[in-house]
Amino acid sequence: MKRNLAYALIVMLVAVASCSFTNKSYQFDGDDKDKLLLDLIAYVLEKGHYEPKAIDDDFSVQVFEDFIDVLDPTKRYFLESDIMDFEQYKFQIDDQINNTDITFFNVVYDRLIERMDDAKKIYKEILQDPFDYSIDENISVSYEDEPFAASRKELKERWRKQLKYATIGTYDSKLTRSKKDAEAKKSESSSEEVKPLTPEEAEKEAREATEKTLDEFFDFIDDLERKDWFVQYINTIVDEFDPHTFYFAPEDKEKFDVSMSGKFEGIGARLQKKPEGAKVVEIISGGPVWRDQRMEVGDEIIKVGQDGKDPIDIVGMRLDDAIKLIKGPEGTVVDLTVRKVDGSIEVISLTRDVVELEESYAKSAKIIKGDQKFGLINLPKFYVDFNDYSERNAATDVAKEVERLKQEGAEGLILDLRDNGGGSLKTVVEMAGLFIKDGPIVQVRSNGQGKDVYDDKDERIQWDGPLVILVNELSASASEILAAAMQDYKRAIVIGSKQTFGKGTVQNVIPLENIVRSNEHGDLGAIKLTTQKFYRINGGSTQLEGVKSDVVVPDKYSYIDLGERDQANPLKWDKITPANYDIWDGYIDYEQTIANSKKRMQANPQIKLIEENAKWIKKQQEENLISLNYKTYKSEEEKDKKQSDYFKSLTEYDSKLDFESLKYEEELFTQDADLREKRDRWHKDLAKDVYVEEAVNVLQDLKMNNLKQAKLASVKG
Repeated sequence: MKRNLAYALIVMLVAVASCSFTNKSYQFDGDDKDKLLLDLIAYVLEKGHYEPKAIDDDFSVQVFEDFIDVLDPTKRYFLESDIMDFEQYKFQIDDQINNTDITFFNVVYDRLIERMDDAKKIYKEILQDPFDYSIDENISVSYEDEPFAASRKELKERWRKQLKYATIGTYDSKLTRSKKDAEAKKSESSSEEVKPLTPEEAEKEAREATEKTLDEFFDFIDDLERKDWFVQYINTIVDEFDPHTFYFAPEDKEKFDVSMSGKFEGIGARLQKKPEGAKVVEIISGGPVWRDQRMEVGDEIIKVGQDGKDPIDIVGMRLDDAIKLIKGPEGTVVDLTVRKVDGSIEVISLTRDVVELEESYAKSAKIIKGDQKFGLINLPKFYVDFNDYSERNAATDVAKEVERLKQEGAEGLILDLRDNGGGSLKTVVEMAGLFIKDGPIVQVRSNGQGKDVYDDKDERIQWDGPLVILVNELSASASEILAAAMQDYKRAIVIGSKQTFGKGTVQNVIPLENIVRSNEHGDLGAIKLTTQKFYRINGGSTQLEGVKSDVVVPDKYSYIDLGERDQANPLKWDKITPANYDIWDGYIDYEQTIANSKKRMQANPQIKLIEENAKWIKKQQEENLISLNYKTYKSEEEKDKKQSDYFKSLTEYDSKLDFESLKYEEELFTQDADLREKRDRWHKDLAKDVYVEEAVNVLQDLKMNNLKQAKLASVKG
């Protein structure tokens, strides 16, 4: 087994690249650094990517279309004539990349700056006049389906609708708030008479707030340098290879290093760029968002305000720019206007903090059901200190929790990998070894190389009892490796989504300064490069298909596009030869246990309500035509709120299970009140979790199977 294959590949790549670039002669002009960067990126992609693409006319077309979309996703800057001017480069970008020519970028960038300057005049002109919310008109937010405006007049009309849409929510909130304030004063029998705002007053204030937001947004844009836009161009090229290959500018590489250190300063959420705003794709345990509890994965941040000041609209803004607004010094307040997954709009104020990722480490709980005890280990990620593996890592932490649960009498174990996006491969192999005697865990293949089988060679089994693994659509990469291995061995029953995320690739971060010996341009940043692919021990790839649960249960994400298959340019699914392994012989009636679980799930009314909620959320996300008539807008908002309130009963579910912390943790509570509060909240959430409830039912069935097997063995003996 070649455990250092990935490292060797990168060393070889860097060595070859260094030789290649040492004596290369560049005839560069004022864009020297940009051209050098483009040349380096193209070379690394060609030589190091797992599945390099041909940089040809088809590639050129994709870069052309995607770069325009990155710069103007809501189509409020470029005109149709601009796109026609750009068309001359549509089939030339591949040649420009190969010749370190950045003419296409320069032309588009210059035109963008020109159009943004014009946009500043357009929104000022529009916001001089009141919006009439009594008119029956709509706006489509499916911007990708809209053509570019044919004239400045048409573009101005598009801006008018977008600004009216951006303002109507503020208009509504001002009317509603002023009415509530007036009623509150009246109920207090105050001598001071407070009159609610008239519609005209509310409209004027809302319009002024929108104008201030845009003023601040364009001030922010004006601070950006040309190099910031060029990074977007580079990443458009890089993104054509796969969703996980990414170029880090020097300052972004620093942020990446900070994230790997285990600390985040901000609100504690990971965001993804969408045309409608910044989508929350992960909530970091212990952070401000996690503590506040009002935001969830799938919500979209559409405006950002600073400590009570008028917010800035981030729709159409670059994600990095939006994040700069959202992040800030510890202790300061940020006001987020959030479009919830159910379509409702809410303003959520959070106090920024330095987020320690203690809650991203493994934690466990005892589950009490009658006179039986079970254990649950929650693992948010497969963490490791790459500089010192002897430091805290996921495998050793889970091993400790397993041992503690055994000592406290657990009769079955649940490993919760929901929302676990993966991490270290080494920890997966070691962790899987806790549950089997020995054998292969995962297969890995590099481009042009044969497969490597990663084995557990330690014959010790730390946990030989009943095992259930919980997954969902956000369980990815290393989570999928572990779930797949336990499923292939029939060592555990996997309960969760129809399929997991489907990320079956591994990336390595390569500093570009390591590739050139002579560099007068300073730090060149780094590239995160896809270099390998994972395969299950049965030979199938986890790429795209993920892991299919043994017992499929719906959740709120069931109909939302979240997986690898929904990303741009994912690598394809394939398979290789299986590894040699023997099925686990610890249970009998494995299939019957799964059948019993499916039957219970089908009859569970809570599961039916979750399914109904998931379908409704999907329907809400597909509503792309929004009324700009206030009465209709208000009516739809109230209807959505009523439906949203109906589904709040999901949070009132009671599994009748009791959850307790382990003894060692209870001793820590005397010194750490925050830890006690976190665990109490976690236990309350677990008690409402129908998936955990069913996992316990499955553990009971598996425990009975173990007892039957033990009796059969004693009779035969």
